[in-house]
Amino acid sequence: MGSLTPFTKKAHMTSPSTPRPRASFYLAALVTFHILVIIASNYLVQLPIDLFGFHSTWGAFSFPFIFLATDLTVRLIGKSQARRVILRAMVPALIASYIVSVLFHEGRFNGIGALGEFSTLVFRIAFASFAAYALGQLLDVLVFDRMRRAYRQWWLAPAASALFGQALDTATFFAVAFWHSSNPFMAEHWGEIAVVDYIIKLTVSLLLFVPAYGVILSAIIRFMKKSDLVPGVA
Repeated sequence: MGSLTPFTKKAHMTSPSTPRPRASFYLAALVTFHILVIIASNYLVQLPIDLFGFHSTWGAFSFPFIFLATDLTVRLIGKSQARRVILRAMVPALIASYIVSVLFHEGRFNGIGALGEFSTLVFRIAFASFAAYALGQLLDVLVFDRMRRAYRQWWLAPAASALFGQALDTATFFAVAFWHSSNPFMAEHWGEIAVVDYIIKLTVSLLLFVPAYGVILSAIIRFMKKSDLVPGVA
């Protein structure tokens, strides 16, 4: 992950231009993807795991997908469109996350009847996800956009945005969801779990998702070149 390749240099300097119907489709697809990852992460965060003697959750492995999608969105269609994806995804994700988390609380299917009784614990998890997603993603967009404009190395922007965005996301989520929680285990261990989750998410992002960002970005721009969607790129 050193300097830009000749192709990614050209991609770095050129902003793809996407026709309005395609852009609307891409935005809708990204909103849907964000919502699905949030729902999955809210379910998986209820399933604890032990990693080398430290407490964590399976949600640490799913949420970095959102940061990858956001970074690609900023790079391909701009930070304003990325913010639009975030704003459109927040409320549907909150509602869907609550429903799924109630139905599958602690990994067990509790039946449709479970929706008839309001769960404070599950709502806290869903609301924490809402707050963490909004704050973490907006910071991710800000850091990524500034870094990609200031530095030519293609990997610096996604790496820096993951470092800061996921720190804010993780701290917000676990503090809001589990500080003085009615779940004794999470109330006692949420700080430890938050640190371990952050380390896992950052490690996964730097080792897997940052390289994936470079590969996917090159593939998308190559496809758009062939489809005559990137004017000015030879």
